Order: sequence, then C-alpha cells, then structure tokens
Amino acid sequence: MNLTEEQIQRYSRHIILPQVGGIGQQKLMDAKVLLIGAGGLGSPAALYLAAAGIGKIGIVDFDKVDISNLQRQIAHGNEDIGRWKTESAKNTINGMNPDVEVVEYRVPINAENAMDIVSQYDVVVDGTDNFPSRYLMNDVTVWLDKPLVYGSIFQFDGQISVFKKGDGPCYRCLYPFPPPPGSVPSCHEAGVIGVLPGIVGSIQAAEAIKIVLGIGDPLIGRLMIFEALEMKFHEMKIRKNPECPVCGDSPTITEPIDYEEFCGVQVGV
Repeated sequence: MNLTEEQIQRYSRHIILPQVGGIGQQKLMDAKVLLIGAGGLGSPAALYLAAAGIGKIGIVDFDKVDISNLQRQIAHGNEDIGRWKTESAKNTINGMNPDVEVVEYRVPINAENAMDIVSQYDVVVDGTDNFPSRYLMNDVTVWLDKPLVYGSIFQFDGQISVFKKGDGPCYRCLYPFPPPPGSVPSCHEAGVIGVLPGIVGSIQAAEAIKIVLGIGDPLIGRLMIFEALEMKFHEMKIRKNPECPVCGDSPTITEPIDYEEFCGVQVGV
C-alpha cells in the first residue's frame, strides 16, 4: 500500500471497510474510468468516482454549459455557463479531490476515435443522451472486453445495468437496433425531473466502484428500473441473445457504426 498520510485520512471511511481496506483503496487509485458525457448522469457519477479516489477519469463531451443544464447537471454552476463541460467538470472534480487525473476529450465520440479512447480505460460509464453514442459504446466495449455501466433517464423513470462480455448480455441483446429517428421523444421534448439523473448516476458510480474492487454483485444480466413517482425499484433479467448482432454466435456487426445523430430515450423493454 502506497497511500500518503493525507490519503489515509481522506479515504479513512473506505479503509475501515473490510471489503475495501488499504488494498482496495489502492485499486481505486490505480483505476481508470471513462465517462461518456458530463451532463445529467455524468455529473453525479464523476463526483462520486472522484470522491472515492478513482485515479484517472476521462470525460468525453463536446458541449458547453447552458443555463438549462443547471436544473440537473450538478458538476456545473452559474459561473460555468458558456464554458466547456469537460473543463467545468474537471475544475469541480479537482476542487473536491486534487489526486484525480482528469483527461478531457472535447470531441464527439464516433467510429473513428471510440476504439482508441476506450482502450485506455478499465471501465466505461455511459452517460449519453443519444442513440449513436449509446450503441457505439456497447459495440466497442464488447470488442475490447471492457465493462460498460449503462444508465438512461426519461421524465421520472431511469434504467441501469452492467454489460460485460463473457459474463452476460450486451445492450444489443436488449435492444438490437436503434429506433428510427423521430419515433421516440427528443431530449428537449421528453423532459426530466432534475433529481432523477442524480439517483441513476450515483448508482452507476456505485457499480463502477464495485467492478474496480471486484466486490458485490454487479447488475450483469439484470436491468434495474427506477420509478421516481411511485418511488419503486423493479428488476428484470436480461438473457444473452445468441442471435445478437454484436455478441451473438454469428455477429453481423464487426466494426464501429456512426448512426444518424439524434437524441432520444429508449422506453419499454
């Protein structure tokens, strides 16, 4: 264990946990987690991963902070309006924990750069709000054998799961192909209660931490559904689809695809 005295104090509540200890905290500090998006889901995930001591956090986002973001995107404040979200999130993270190395990717994730970016990280947390990025992250993490912590939000409801090649299904086992553009509400049309991404993003952070530590029972093969209005959690099993176009027995998709750019939330299962 190579923790400094200051780090021992900072992470003392982790270290006293039998499931974590000094060795586990060192694992967290050695870990590299990639966040796709610094918005509603990415904000709470980033803050809790940073507070936990994740050593390197990559953030992919090419948007700037808008006043309409502040209702739910807690990594940003009034003073950040007009700034790059990656820059704002980095400043917030390092204000909380200067130990964390934050790498900014101010680019849209696409078929050209996804494999290179994802290959540098241990775990990917999907905080996207559009289908092209969501399907791209699924496919790339399958091919690179990286755990993918999935989350999505819609008005008052959220979904969370973990996709890991070899241990369970992938996102395409659940939703093989994106819906046609215009068939689901856009990001601006759907709306979302501000607290919802905080709950879903925090669960995503918890799953990422469990994966890094190798403890507990991640949401592999399980889809957790949260209904805020009823304050209920439901869970459904997801089975690996042998005909899945990416992780099935005879894959038909073998290279990254850039689907037409459109926002939307996949509802129903």
